Amino acid sequence: MSKVIAVCNQKGGVGKTTTAVNLAASFAALEKKTLLIDMDPQGNASQGLGFMESQEIDIHEILDMADNPDNMTFENIKPAIVDTTLDYLKVITSGPDLAVMEIELVNAMSREHRLERVINVLKNEFEFIIIDAPPSLNLLTLNVLTAATSVLIPVQCEYYALQGMTELFKTIREVQKNLNANLKIEGALLTMFANNNLSKQVAEEVRENLADTVFQTVIPRNVRLSEAPSHGKPVILYDVQSSGSQSYMKLAEEILNKDR
Repeated sequence: MSKVIAVCNQKGGVGKTTTAVNLAASFAALEKKTLLIDMDPQGNASQGLGFMESQEIDIHEILDMADNPDNMTFENIKPAIVDTTLDYLKVITSGPDLAVMEIELVNAMSREHRLERVINVLKNEFEFIIIDAPPSLNLLTLNVLTAATSVLIPVQCEYYALQGMTELFKTIREVQKNLNANLKIEGALLTMFANNNLSKQVAEEVRENLADTVFQTVIPRNVRLSEAPSHGKPVILYDVQSSGSQSYMKLAEEILNKDR
C-alpha cells in the first residue's frame, strides 16, 4: 500500500512543483518505487523531468477514462505511466488539455473522485505517489486532496508567507469532513530560505503558527535548484552536491523516519 502525498498550496511561487519533483526524485534515489502525477495544466512537473512536449496519453485522458469505474484497471492506466532517467521513478504527465477537465467536471457525477479511482488502482504498484496539485483551489485540487493520504504544504520564507493558509486549511478540513476522512497533514515545508533576518523571522512566525506540523528540514534558496528544471532534470541529477539536492534528500529521509 503506497503513501499518497499531495503537494499543495494555492499561492503561486512557493516551490510547490520544485518540491513535488525533487521529493519524488529523492524517494527514487533511496530506491523507493515512486510515481509522480502532474495535476497542474501548466505541466511544469512534467517539464522538470524532461517531458517538454505533451505525451500521447497523459493525466487528462486517464481522468476522462475514470468517468467509468469499470475502465480502471492497471492495464488501461499503464500506457500513461512513463519511465524517467531514475530507475525507481515513473511519471504521469500533464498538459494544457487538463485545463478543459475543470469545465468537464462541473456537472459530472462523483466529480471529486476521478483521481481517487486512478490512485486506487495504482497504490499497490508504488511505495510513494507524489501529486503536484494546481496552484488554485479548484475541482482538480479537490480531486487531488480526495485521492491523497496526506498533504504537504510548501511555505515560502518571504513576507505574506501565511497569506491564504487559512483558506487552504479550511478546504482541507472540508475535504476531511465530506470527501476523505483519512486525509492528514504531512507537514508544512519552509522553502526558499535565505540566510538573512527576513527568512529567519518568517521561519519563526511559521513555526509559531503551525507548530509541530512544520518539517525540521528547510529548503534553501539555491541557484542549482532553480537551474535544474530548464535542463529537464531533478536537482539530484543536475548537481547532487548542491544544498538544494541535499535538502530534498533530508526531507525524504525525515518523512521515512516519521513513518517508522
